[in-house]
Amino acid sequence: MAKKISEQEINRRSSLDKIRELGINPFPAESFNVDINSIACKKEFVDKKNVKIAGRIMSKRVMGKASFAEIQDSKGRIQLYLNRDEICNTENKSLYNEVFKKLLDIGDIIGVHGFLFKTKVGEISIWVKNIIILSKSIKPLPVTKIDEKGNKYDEFSNLELKYRRRYVDLIVNENTKKVFIDRNKIISVMRNFFNDYSYLEVETPILQSIPGGASARPFKTHHNSLDIPLYLRIANELYLKRLIVGGFDGVFEFAKCFRNEGMDKTHNPEFTMLEIYVAYKDYFWMMDFTEKLFEKISLEFNNSSKIKVGENEINLRPPFDRISMTEVINKYTNIDISKLNLDQLKIECEKLNIDTYDLQSKSKLIDAIFSEKCEPKLIQPTFVVDYPKEMSPLCKIHRKNKNLTERFELFINGKEIANAYSELNDPLDQKERFKSQMKLLSKGDDEAMIIDQDFIRSLEYGMPPTSGMGIGIDRLTMLITNQPSIQDVIFFPQMKPEK
Repeated sequence: MAKKISEQEINRRSSLDKIRELGINPFPAESFNVDINSIACKKEFVDKKNVKIAGRIMSKRVMGKASFAEIQDSKGRIQLYLNRDEICNTENKSLYNEVFKKLLDIGDIIGVHGFLFKTKVGEISIWVKNIIILSKSIKPLPVTKIDEKGNKYDEFSNLELKYRRRYVDLIVNENTKKVFIDRNKIISVMRNFFNDYSYLEVETPILQSIPGGASARPFKTHHNSLDIPLYLRIANELYLKRLIVGGFDGVFEFAKCFRNEGMDKTHNPEFTMLEIYVAYKDYFWMMDFTEKLFEKISLEFNNSSKIKVGENEINLRPPFDRISMTEVINKYTNIDISKLNLDQLKIECEKLNIDTYDLQSKSKLIDAIFSEKCEPKLIQPTFVVDYPKEMSPLCKIHRKNKNLTERFELFINGKEIANAYSELNDPLDQKERFKSQMKLLSKGDDEAMIIDQDFIRSLEYGMPPTSGMGIGIDRLTMLITNQPSIQDVIFFPQMKPEK
């Protein structure tokens, strides 16, 4: 059954028909050559300067012979002044009386020819000499009203609608657009930081025959021509390491990754990951490198190493705290995981009211204890280091303790932001680790890794000592822009289909 359209939509469609009856194309094909934006009009104001600008009508006040409107372009808003006797040539006086006064609505996109001036109250505006309809809007915008104190009303604030109709959210909520501009700036700062070290930005396959590089459930598809199953990548790690084998000193990629897992305020099935691998380095070097990177990002945004996240002030000035996985769990639970086997860990989890039904390995149990009882308490930047061997199948054995690995994760404001290793480059050890993962797979762990024989073969040619790190760009953007949910920093987050 067709959805009933609103009275406003009926009126707008009627206006659309009337505009066409006047011989005006409401969706013209010709280019409109904009020569200035709303911000430049104000920053570079020159009285009587001729301008061409385009934007969306956001307010309109018809006052007889003279009227005012406000248009919004990609940079901001500016006021228009329209005079009936000057809006058009003498052959078509109906443009003002019929079109602007009666047929143009808030949301319509127009092009304007005119000149800059200041009103009696000093507001920089555009005196309109000609107006061109560029696109007629047949759905009304949720108009935001601002009172004298700056309070906003009738904002497009329904979260589900914001995420489903991001295009509307961007039109009416200025802060939403700023978040995504800041996201782009974060990536640019990181890219420039890596380029300063002469590391190479690369691209690796999204469709993979073996989902590797992380423990996660993949999305599966089928390639008809080759008649083989393929997977959307869960990580780009193994391909980047192949490039280190190939002779690059440092490589990085901003990669779209996909994991068929639950959704919450820090997880989306499609997300962006930065991964970087540097030859002849270890995880100690990578911790120092990470501290410099995060302070650089903070300084670029705040001119300070301190940022505000919710109720917390986070200090990103090095050095960050460093504590081992064993120590941090002992600190917050009084459990020494180094002395416990699988069954004993299950008992401890049950004491802590942690559901162990789907946890079939030591690594899963340890991770559950840490995630529930420790992670939320790590507010200031903290490197949690030296993970148990079972938790890190791609990581080098610790140089002083064979039961641990040279791994760190960076936690800020109670969330994991980065994950890094001294990379395992022993092909024989790597093969045995993959075999252990396959045993977990056979026991029903659908997040366990599959043996990647070609990756092992690449290691057999020799990979230099290497340190690698992954940073969740979405979570990092949440942190820097002080957003509470991952859906707020992804243009089009995954949603259930509308009924």
